[in-house]
Amino acid sequence: MVPDNQLLLWQQCFMSTMNEDKYEAVIGLEVHAQLLTESKLFCGDSARFGGEPNTHVSPVTLGYPGTLPRLNREAVVLAVKMGIACGCGIEQTNYFARKNYFYPDLPKGYQITQHTTPVCKGGSVKIQVAGSAARRVQLNRIHLEEDAGKSLHDQDALNTCIDYNRAGVPLIEIVSEPDMHSAEEAYAYVTELRKLLRHLNVCDGNMEEGSLRCDANVSIRLKGEKGLGTKVEVKNLNSIRNVKKAIEYEIARMIELAEKGERIIQQTRSFDAATDTTFALRTKEEANDYRYFPDPDLPPFVVTSKMLDAIKATMPALPEALVEKYMHQLNLSEYDARAISDDKEMVDYFEELIRETGHTKAAANWLLGPVKSYLNEQHESLGSLPVRPPVLARLIQLVQDGKLSFSVASSKLFHALLKSPEADPLQLATDLNLLQDADEASVEEWVESVLAKMPEKVAEYKKGKKGLIGLFMGEVKKASGGKADPKIATQLLTKKLGS
Repeated sequence: MVPDNQLLLWQQCFMSTMNEDKYEAVIGLEVHAQLLTESKLFCGDSARFGGEPNTHVSPVTLGYPGTLPRLNREAVVLAVKMGIACGCGIEQTNYFARKNYFYPDLPKGYQITQHTTPVCKGGSVKIQVAGSAARRVQLNRIHLEEDAGKSLHDQDALNTCIDYNRAGVPLIEIVSEPDMHSAEEAYAYVTELRKLLRHLNVCDGNMEEGSLRCDANVSIRLKGEKGLGTKVEVKNLNSIRNVKKAIEYEIARMIELAEKGERIIQQTRSFDAATDTTFALRTKEEANDYRYFPDPDLPPFVVTSKMLDAIKATMPALPEALVEKYMHQLNLSEYDARAISDDKEMVDYFEELIRETGHTKAAANWLLGPVKSYLNEQHESLGSLPVRPPVLARLIQLVQDGKLSFSVASSKLFHALLKSPEADPLQLATDLNLLQDADEASVEEWVESVLAKMPEKVAEYKKGKKGLIGLFMGEVKKASGGKADPKIATQLLTKKLGS
């Protein structure tokens, strides 16, 4: 039997599909990214994830009277990097403000953030949804702020526990304009943002650990209208899939309300991943008054022209530029170029690999083939791969020189190198008796042995069934243990078969 909530979701999605030509969704996203700094934004406490509760704290984190914050310069550098990558204007004179509100995980009773002077203004992020042309989602701002602590509701049956380890960890908040019109666009946008954040080493993008979190502002309007409808905010979406699912549900829910003539209420909502539905947390009739004012304990900070030039000089090539490079300079296919450039670890490994070998296409094939398959099977990242680029380059060279078939290299020697990553590939292949035999006499023995065992297939081949050459080659490969030189084997087979 279908659960009621799932049935409701299906009904809403059906109604939404029925009215998709009538309504337009308007979506803006606020993405919070924890910065990859060693210490917190305004003190020297560790910013690392984990640790026993309330061990990454100090009087500054806990907001004790008389303590003074001091700005982490590296956090500013990382924020500016992201701004440059997104084509933002960089605000050179900045100050922090206090955002006043009470919540148990906010020890000072206010959050230090940027208000009227975000460090990065404007900018955009390029996205592409299947079946549509690429477009740019416009940004409003990227600003710096500190994170709050974490409320834990499942540690004690009667009480909420508070862990302040996360309090004060540096964040950037990336605020888009209301410039997306489907859940698919929102999905593509967060995917691209996470790719950029990881590529720049600004944030690890680990949504499961909470280092990347997203709030979605969703409304609908009749197509052709210019004004914005009543907005609903869905808070703390902790996976890209959940961003898409929550927005899909909200669009369907709002369309259903509109079609019934019911009022859409401005609310803050949360997402239930077990049912793919949202639920109301609180009603927001008016914007909250946070009573922002400049933080009196923090002087303005300046991003000087010299500092800006230094940051630009350390910027790596961005993924789109890498795609162009790999396609036009290295002659890779667009698929291979994008598959490599989408992953920062893969880019770093590939760049080192092609410094060791000029066989760039073979390098890409190895990386996206045997290497990636192994990592997927082991559920590991490329950073943990024992076989480093110089060794893999020597393995590639053995195949290119015809000393080893790709099949034997990928299925046997590569796995042997995983266990002995410091070994020389040539010596290891010799020790394991894997080197390809280019001696024509040896290959001829294997060819004759195969043909002698398959007289019926030989007769069929001679009658015109030329596709059997692949069968014969496979059998020669088996007979030789993969050591027969394929080129010599093919020449001998065609000669002896009379073709």
